[in-house]
Amino acid sequence: MMKVLDIAQWNRKEHYNFFSDYDDPFFGIVSEIECTKAYHIAKKEQVPFFAYYLYKSSLAINEIPEFKYRIINHKIVEFDKINAGATIAREDGTFGFSFIEFASDFNKFNLNLQKEIVITQSLNGLRFNKEAERVDTIHYSTLPWSAITSITHPRKFDKLYSVPKIVFGKEYVQGHKMYLPIAINVHHGLIDGIHISQYLEKFQEFMNYGTL
Repeated sequence: MMKVLDIAQWNRKEHYNFFSDYDDPFFGIVSEIECTKAYHIAKKEQVPFFAYYLYKSSLAINEIPEFKYRIINHKIVEFDKINAGATIAREDGTFGFSFIEFASDFNKFNLNLQKEIVITQSLNGLRFNKEAERVDTIHYSTLPWSAITSITHPRKFDKLYSVPKIVFGKEYVQGHKMYLPIAINVHHGLIDGIHISQYLEKFQEFMNYGTL
């Protein structure tokens, strides 16, 4: 479900009009999440760490209204929930797209994810289907080979494109703590730095929870 925002009454009207006129209205930052406790919980519960932090990130995204905004036919809409569109790696070195329906319950979310992993790894090519084109998602990728300090994305200069992109790097240890690098790219007409900070704070809060 989604609702259309009244742009005329929206307090971001001028921000949206200003940044939407840019050839590339996206901006991004790279940060990190402290994940020591979360990593040990995932290992203790014998669940994939990727599934665990993807779930926690999805929980955080759905707490921040601005991350639910999308541009459709020149209108601003807000979805009631945002799903995950993640790239899934294959043993041959390629990857495919997937669609993981959001669920507030970890077991249900992980079941959706594991089904998508099995399907995507059994196929060839990008698997760029109708669900991969859905805009009620976050486009997630993971670079598990190294920590990241910056990132760029291939992108068509379509001013109506508004799906945020989040990339996770390889977790690393510093001192006695473990960190997860995270790169976030968003449409500046919809999202500001404060909203990214709110997402990161909520993501960190959820990662610190002691249960699944």
